[in-house]
Amino acid sequence: MTHTTAATTLPMSVRSHLAQTGYLLEPEQVVVSPETRLRYRIDRMLGEGGFGQAYLASRLGRSRVVPRRRIDGWLREAYFGQLLEGHPRAINVFDAFPLAREDGRLVYCLTLEYASQGDLRAYLHRTGKGWPESTARREIAGVLQVLGKLHRGQMLHRDLTPMNVFVCDRRSLKLGDFGIVRHQSDRRGITAGTLNPLTAPSEILAGGAPKWQARDDVYQVGQLLGMLVKGDAQTRIRTHEIRLLPCSDHLKEIVHRCIGERRKRYESARELIEALSDRPRPLKAGVLRTLEGAHLAFTGILTKRRPEAIRAARRAGAIVHGSPSRLTTVVVRGRPNPLQAAGREAGLKLMEIKRLRALGQRITLLNESQFWRLAERRGKGARSERAFRRRRV
Repeated sequence: MTHTTAATTLPMSVRSHLAQTGYLLEPEQVVVSPETRLRYRIDRMLGEGGFGQAYLASRLGRSRVVPRRRIDGWLREAYFGQLLEGHPRAINVFDAFPLAREDGRLVYCLTLEYASQGDLRAYLHRTGKGWPESTARREIAGVLQVLGKLHRGQMLHRDLTPMNVFVCDRRSLKLGDFGIVRHQSDRRGITAGTLNPLTAPSEILAGGAPKWQARDDVYQVGQLLGMLVKGDAQTRIRTHEIRLLPCSDHLKEIVHRCIGERRKRYESARELIEALSDRPRPLKAGVLRTLEGAHLAFTGILTKRRPEAIRAARRAGAIVHGSPSRLTTVVVRGRPNPLQAAGREAGLKLMEIKRLRALGQRITLLNESQFWRLAERRGKGARSERAFRRRRV
């Protein structure tokens, strides 16, 4: 069964929720770590999430200010604090210790790095502005470095929400909250349990994909990237919104591949880092001598009606497909549709061509004038098409 949760960190104004659980610590209270013998003075409460409460605290005798947080998943957070110790893109865990309260209750404490600008959702809501594309690329790539380390260790984060990405000094993004990270025994993934519906993949929410995989972490990063350039993290990004994002077509294409069809997503954080770093070569028309035997697909707006072009291709000996696939060898490109999913160079078919080419498939791109010249050379046409259909049956 899948359980959805609210935001990882709720604002302090949600008094009704806090009243149900009560404050675990009080302002001016001094707590002592039995592990390190360090003393911390509680300043104020920052917020509360599904696993505990967060407080701003000062380490006595030092100038550094750090937050405290009590969570039920204390051991897991402490473990990942050690695993990611010193990583410049992960919220640092300075201390972890249990604290016995006067009422006999045991509170499990973490001393964490303080994110001065708050979480990404609150920051964007406060500023109301999207980030420049170059900054968004750099900062998301930084967060992906942490995720990449998890993926290399066969771990899935599953909670990459704007409430778990924090804005630190100089608008540097850092990833925090590893409370529901899980190991996977193989690449098939793990059963999707507790999740946040804000950035959880649609297939997971609908029950169509029973297991969470690395590509689902990538989906969440795509959501974060879209929110960052849009300047709004209150609602999830939908695929039909991508073409309206204030960024380059290449970045729109990356976001679309992250949150679009599941089987076509980037497989891991590493693949997404490469996509953000390397801009693809522009799609240029190739050279072809004949359409005979070609597996052909059309994209864009042609000067003649599509059925007429299909008949001409078949007469020239081509086998026509509705969309690019692993069989496709030739794509005829007309004028771009202004309503393409991710800009002029990134309609759904063009994105699929790029993906297939990246997998090593050879696909020749023809412009419309090249196609009509080749179509005038009649081939075995119908016979080739019928033979192909018989093989498919």
